Amino acid sequence: MGEEETLPTHKDEVQENEQLRNGVFSCFCTPFYWFRMLERKLHWSFVFGVMTVYGISQGLGGALARVGTEYYMKDVQKVQPSEAQIYSGITSIPWIVKPLWGLLTDVVPISGYQRRPYFVFAGFLGIISMLFLSLHKDLHIVIALLSLTAASASVAIADVTVDACVAQKSGTHPALAADMQSLCAFSSSIGSLVGFSLSGIFVHLIGPQGVYGLLTIPPVLVLCVGLFLKEPRASVFAYEQINQNFMNAGKAMWKALKCPDVWRPCLYMYLSFSLSLNISEGMFYWVTDSEAGPSFSKEIIGYIMAIGSIGSLLGAILYQYGLKDYPFRDLLFWAQILFCLSGMLDLALVLRWNLKLGIPDYFFVVIDASVSQLIGRLKWMPLLVLSSRLCPAGIEGTFFALLMSIDNAGLLTSSWLGGLLLHVLNVTRTEFDKFWLAVLIRNLFRISPLFLLFLVPRADPNSSILPDEVMNLKQDSETDESDNVELVALVDSADGR
Repeated sequence: MGEEETLPTHKDEVQENEQLRNGVFSCFCTPFYWFRMLERKLHWSFVFGVMTVYGISQGLGGALARVGTEYYMKDVQKVQPSEAQIYSGITSIPWIVKPLWGLLTDVVPISGYQRRPYFVFAGFLGIISMLFLSLHKDLHIVIALLSLTAASASVAIADVTVDACVAQKSGTHPALAADMQSLCAFSSSIGSLVGFSLSGIFVHLIGPQGVYGLLTIPPVLVLCVGLFLKEPRASVFAYEQINQNFMNAGKAMWKALKCPDVWRPCLYMYLSFSLSLNISEGMFYWVTDSEAGPSFSKEIIGYIMAIGSIGSLLGAILYQYGLKDYPFRDLLFWAQILFCLSGMLDLALVLRWNLKLGIPDYFFVVIDASVSQLIGRLKWMPLLVLSSRLCPAGIEGTFFALLMSIDNAGLLTSSWLGGLLLHVLNVTRTEFDKFWLAVLIRNLFRISPLFLLFLVPRADPNSSILPDEVMNLKQDSETDESDNVELVALVDSADGR
């Protein structure tokens, strides 16, 4: 005889329902328990600092600043698209000198503190620059650029300083290293999504300069981080060693850069970003001002950017759980091809092919933004991991900051070359006849990095890239006292922030 089939009793149903309710309840409560665990083990001031810098200053504030600045340049300063493209590159210069900020926080303590004074300085710098922009009308473009660059420096200094704090905590609490990186990524993603969603609404209601007034709030919170952060105070510091520490760091980095296994990938990263011409300001002017364009409102622009940030997050998840073990060269090859193809969506939009296919502008642009951001993230993630694998032991943080500066220099070059292209093709606030040609040229330039992939090692992320003499660079080139030079790691390679 077969086994008898038993019917569930009322007690069994009650237990199943109770388990279901507990499961749903735990899903909502788990993040709160996680935050409380981090607060208990790492101190509330550290958790507050990470969420402030990544979530509010860079995430929410960065989103508001991007949309606000685009409309400030277009509607207040009334500059041409090519000029706006050049100016956006100028304001990013503080991010190119990130190693300098990092070295200062490591080797130049102020009043016995290595991190707190730099948070305070970054906060004051951001407050003053944003207040100045919000309260003064008819500013000369040079003064406005100086203020925007100072605000960018405020965010960059806070970014480097909080990364140093995260790396220090990762050393003292290695079991929580992944949780800290997750906290950084979570804060940044949520902040960007909220910021872009609200950016268009705020620009419409209070204007770009009103948005700058709101942007005094993030640096105020950064200032509070500097006031409340729990940090031990050093009683004695030999300031006469500062110059020697800088010299030791410079020598170690130069020796590493002379290694072919290091400078070849660095050259690829710079050229890859430089040759991917940035004409985003021209596209912004076209979708908002061109008679032939969709004439999107401020609110729609914000929503589109918010959806694009979701695409970027999905790209990071896809890399983390499906692509992270593939060889660098193979992954970059396919990512670059997809990057070229995604650019054709912009060309189809400018030539209005989407309307001929019956696809509305808003729906098409949302797809374009999501796909472009997703593919851009897939291209960026392996480069971040490769950069982390190129760092010699002992100077990992300092050298990683240098590599990120090389990438930022490539982005700056891309922005300026894109501005030059818009100027040569006479793309102005009212003239967009040749803008389609600018998009096509940009897409053709995106093919060129494929011919430079021989500079990238065939290794996968789990294999060693550097030779032994470079891996042990610090032991060979630094004295015992130069340990103070090391800038703590800025980005965890697994999460690739």
